[in-house]
Amino acid sequence: MPKSALIVIDLQNDYFPEGRFPLWNAEATLAKVEQAIGQAHTKGMPVILVQHVADASKGVAPFFNTGTPGVDIHPRILTAAPEAPIVIKSFADSFHKTTLEETLAQLGVDELLVCGMMTQNCVTHTAISKAADKYKVSLLADCCTTVSEILHKIALNAVSTRLTVGLAGDLI
Repeated sequence: MPKSALIVIDLQNDYFPEGRFPLWNAEATLAKVEQAIGQAHTKGMPVILVQHVADASKGVAPFFNTGTPGVDIHPRILTAAPEAPIVIKSFADSFHKTTLEETLAQLGVDELLVCGMMTQNCVTHTAISKAADKYKVSLLADCCTTVSEILHKIALNAVSTRLTVGLAGDLI
């Protein structure tokens, strides 16, 4: 029987109204992701949080800089998933130079339910990563957002030829 994990990418303070780069629909997406985490917990599904931290060796980034409140995972996500492992990344692909694959292997996972911020960047780059090819991957459309609704929809349509795109309530 396949073992799924919910991968929550970059729900970090800089993407919310008080942050350095607020996204479209961030609060509604946060609420949907909290619900998805609750559904995952009900089914005994592991949740993995992914946190983007800007590479300081490249200078100060527009957001997600170490030591700023914006780099922190949103407190409501930490409350919803207090035991979740946190994978730190500095590239759009959550597999690239991270512990994600090792974490998934330790959990015995072969199916990924991916959600987070930003749809067209870190979410899709993770979902279609070469490293993700060995997993069955689904994207939770209602648990993702980006800078605008149109860009969100374009990104979802673009990846729909490679993986399942659906709603959390239907896929978890």
